[in-house]
Amino acid sequence: MAALLEWADDDQVPAPPARPPRIALLPGELPPAVAAAIWRGDQLGSPVTQVLSSGYPALDAELPGGGWPARSLTELLQPQPTVLEWRLLAPAMRAVVAKGEDIVIIGPPKLPHLPGLRDEGLDERRLVWIQAATPAERLWVTEQLVKANSAGLVLSWLPQARQEQIRRLQVCAQACDSPVFLCRPAAAEHEASAAPLRVQVTLGVDWELRVHLLKRKGNVHDGVLRLPSVPRGLAPLITPRLLKPSALLAARRPRAIPGQPQDIRETSHALGSTASRSPASRLPAH
Repeated sequence: MAALLEWADDDQVPAPPARPPRIALLPGELPPAVAAAIWRGDQLGSPVTQVLSSGYPALDAELPGGGWPARSLTELLQPQPTVLEWRLLAPAMRAVVAKGEDIVIIGPPKLPHLPGLRDEGLDERRLVWIQAATPAERLWVTEQLVKANSAGLVLSWLPQARQEQIRRLQVCAQACDSPVFLCRPAAAEHEASAAPLRVQVTLGVDWELRVHLLKRKGNVHDGVLRLPSVPRGLAPLITPRLLKPSALLAARRPRAIPGQPQDIRETSHALGSTASRSPASRLPAH
């Protein structure tokens, strides 16, 4: 049987959709869609993905987008592991737990202290701890969790990660909707890294965290941020005087005695200082 072909008349053919009017651009001007997708080197980057607030307004003001970025790696560099990362990330972790999402930690060098985590407002039922012994296991588990995109926050200790391994994790993190943190030693500061955000953290004298952004999407960060970080479990026990140990140390510094050589000094807190005694007051030895 021969199939009959019916051709539509020219009057029945739908007209092509009208093109939107072209916007006249000045010489050197970019289209709005292109201009919104780029960032300049002297400005903070504007990521197109969501961010998680760090809980520190001063730090959010220096982070591109105003918080810890998702779809990206963040390196935390510190002199000693499992000391400062919990205090730095605790406000963000509380926000993750409040949303009913899980926090996954991979290969911490020390056992997580559950009473301390409760004091920071973290529910241990939302904490998934994966104890991977070898560097290869930690790297493999981290990559699989990032690909799975099933956690609210991923925190992994990878002190021996190589450049190509971090680059691979960064590629995987671009499809992850949650922040991914890699804890590494301070000595890795001088190593190249594909992580778009690198943060150096040290401990200050007055219960504060000293944070320096080694690398971020935008201009170079100068100076050090001082973030108040008194542990929530110790805050009710610390007196106002002990909140400023630097003032106590300054009061105990030795001061010079008028009329005495510079090497003879007395301290304001010492009792019975030998420098304040005169030779006539000493008893003769028998």
